[in-house]
Amino acid sequence: MARSHRTRRRAVTRAGTAALAAMLAVVLTATGAAASDTLPWTGESAVGANQPYQHGYSVTDLLRWNPADDTGAELLRAKVPLQQRNAANAATQRNPALPAGTQLLTLAGDYGNAFFESHPYTNEFSQYLFNYWQYADFYGSWHGMPTQGVPVNYYDPTADWREKWFEFGMLNLPNPGYTNAAHANGVRSLGCIFFSDNDRGDQAYSELLVRDAAGGFPVAAKLVQVAKFYGFDGYFVNQESRVAPADIPAYKQFLKQLRDGGLYVQWYDSIDNSTGAISYQNEFNAVNGPFVRDLRLGDVSDSIFLNYWWNRTKLTSSKSYAAGLGLDSRKSVFAGVEAGQYQFNQPYNLEDNLEDNLDAGGAPMNAIATLGADFVSSDYANKTDDAAQRDVFDRERRWWTGSSAGATTPEGTWKGISKYVAERSVIGGTTFATSFNTGHGLSTWTKGRLSSPKEWGNINVQDIPVTWQWWIDAAGTPLSADFDYGPAYTPASRFSYQKIGAYNGGSSLVLSGTLDGDNTVRLYKTDLQLAKGSNLSLTYTKPSASDDSELRFGLVLASDPAKVVQLPLAGSGERTTGWTTRSVDLSAYAGQRVAALGLVVAAGARPIQGYQVNLGALALRDGKDRTPAAPQDLRITQLLPETGELFLSWKRAGYDKVRRYDVYLDDTYLGGIYDDVYYVKRFTATSGTIRLVAVGPDGSESPAATTSFDLATAPAKVKASAKPDGTLTASWTPPANGRPVTLKVQSLDTSRPYSKEVELPGTSTGTTLTGVPVNGDGYLLTLRAGPGTATAVRGKFADTEISPYPASAVKISGNTFTFSRPALADWHTLTILEDGQAKSFATTYGSGAKPYIIRGRTTRAAETVTMSSASSKVVAVLEDYAGNKATTVLRGN
Repeated sequence: MARSHRTRRRAVTRAGTAALAAMLAVVLTATGAAASDTLPWTGESAVGANQPYQHGYSVTDLLRWNPADDTGAELLRAKVPLQQRNAANAATQRNPALPAGTQLLTLAGDYGNAFFESHPYTNEFSQYLFNYWQYADFYGSWHGMPTQGVPVNYYDPTADWREKWFEFGMLNLPNPGYTNAAHANGVRSLGCIFFSDNDRGDQAYSELLVRDAAGGFPVAAKLVQVAKFYGFDGYFVNQESRVAPADIPAYKQFLKQLRDGGLYVQWYDSIDNSTGAISYQNEFNAVNGPFVRDLRLGDVSDSIFLNYWWNRTKLTSSKSYAAGLGLDSRKSVFAGVEAGQYQFNQPYNLEDNLEDNLDAGGAPMNAIATLGADFVSSDYANKTDDAAQRDVFDRERRWWTGSSAGATTPEGTWKGISKYVAERSVIGGTTFATSFNTGHGLSTWTKGRLSSPKEWGNINVQDIPVTWQWWIDAAGTPLSADFDYGPAYTPASRFSYQKIGAYNGGSSLVLSGTLDGDNTVRLYKTDLQLAKGSNLSLTYTKPSASDDSELRFGLVLASDPAKVVQLPLAGSGERTTGWTTRSVDLSAYAGQRVAALGLVVAAGARPIQGYQVNLGALALRDGKDRTPAAPQDLRITQLLPETGELFLSWKRAGYDKVRRYDVYLDDTYLGGIYDDVYYVKRFTATSGTIRLVAVGPDGSESPAATTSFDLATAPAKVKASAKPDGTLTASWTPPANGRPVTLKVQSLDTSRPYSKEVELPGTSTGTTLTGVPVNGDGYLLTLRAGPGTATAVRGKFADTEISPYPASAVKISGNTFTFSRPALADWHTLTILEDGQAKSFATTYGSGAKPYIIRGRTTRAAETVTMSSASSKVVAVLEDYAGNKATTVLRGN
């Protein structure tokens, strides 16, 4: 985007392979990591050998797209449906005068902006996880993604950011884990379309505008299909290269087709509607307005992201211009804030620039958009240090609330997003459950028992965040609030609590300090309906000494929002020896609606020093049995002992019945998700039982579905190698049972299916198959001895195939040749020879000429070449990533 390109700020990113990880260890030791670097995880957190990750798309990729082509597609879909938010209730807002209709888009890196490691979950605590969904309406993952097939070893993390010699897609999809979390909180998730003169090589907006015979746009149709398949809601369109004036009407019609396809579309303030020139207006006006509402076409997009250099006058005019078009400026005009570059010191005026978006009554005039709010982690020098995560948490809390400690007084001139955007909630109906799980941990607990000692990061299982971080009304000294991640966690220095950990998941909510007056801790904004069978329970532990304090539920009823109804939990001043659960019957309030839910920590007769209580779980149940049924059809689909990986599948129930599925190996927690597939890395067990538990909306748990495995019954030390002659050799150690072995090889690219199965004697230690593909596709080789456990390895067929560069892809006018990108999945360079001499082609970022067109780095202008002689012989040599070459004679003999 203008004045802030994400790929520029991320000089280094994370990528896979053991060799790369080893090299990075040397790099980090020798030079240290710059604050904006995003390097590959190493050690236990290193990428799995076959861990599915997202990739980018060029237009040619997109037109060819078929989910069957992508071996990881099913594991990269978001399945949580978009939840409906509650109607606004100003009386329970932190600031009742703040209009509830001001929308916010946060455009930011997800777990860490990784080029080759964009996964929906992994085993790393210090991944960045967004925790303030209550202030957002839209989330877009903002970072570059290499196109499919780019070898990981093409990435050199030691090189300058301009020296990434591989192709980034013009399209990147939102991380599916983030889409799931967004949807659970009523937030829409957006993919990003990005064109500039450098960042995407020769990819150009004009490729979007090619029409079919019916006048429609095939690329727009594909974009709708992709969004619906992967489960997200629309696109942010960042057009930062000039548009030909003649193309402007077609571009608007393209946007309209996306919108008519049911997608949300946001346009960036970058193009002059008349001239097509790059022109950042920094306000909503007649120059950019037609890209939202065109007088002839109607609405072509839903909103605009204004460039950053606005002021009060421009934003006042923006509101007026939107009103003149019949648009609500709090939903259609997003005042952009460059969070990543300027952070807490926005340069647009001497004070917090969002004050310029307030009218005379103090209400926002327009919506708000932030770019790069993940700077709280990505630009923090110690961001990968588990012990430094406390600082990341404080920085994020300061960005969203104005104070790292959650105090009412902002730190510095940055007042926090919550001053301008009212908090929202999806917590409604008759049930609610939370374990105060932020979506990552240094270990995992299940019902107070340590169920895994390993660190993890998985935003898919993040509970609905605490609405107010923090809103504590205290008659005396306020207690301090923090998320407690257990004994290995390093809290901020202002805390001195005993580290307990979680009841369920990775964290609990700890309240600690001097209790010398009642503390009302407001936790969740809600619209919960109470019934005759309603019951509210709290699971907590109190490690501090017994005293005369008391915990009470604090309910704010919609019928009387000025009052906090206090419901005592008897005996809650006593010290506990572990987790305990206490409940209150709410039948007396049947028919009432709870508009806010919290806790009152009532003080004793004298000040209590060193008070501490950890909140482990809170649940509202309505008296009906909502326990989910045991999951069906649990299967091990791939067990890969040689790489320590496990793939599972099962039949998924509706989100109204199940909020997530938890996966265990015997009693050891492996992870969780709302999905019907799951991937586990670092899986080294040789036998055991996989258990799958469904968790309902009220926190109830189903009986476990189970499936067992025993590698003693399976062929061991399986190896496979495919050769260019179309043979595949496999070897293994047979199991002791002597049962006949079934070997099956199948292509993982189901759009080009291949499958072969053979039966072999139980004493066999290997075999060679002939006639296997040589197209470079991935394959799965599975071995099973009789009815024993199936074991497998994955690999790639040899790659000897390459399609030649089609002569139809070059336009020849006299002696001038204009080349276009091959519509092929697998190519790397295109060498153009004139009488045997290679022509030279300029690269993006002024990085020097190359004697070939290089995928993703040659400029579009450079692809037009004038030959030195009208009679010369012109030959095109296409080379793929595997080194295969094909020659096409374009002119001459």
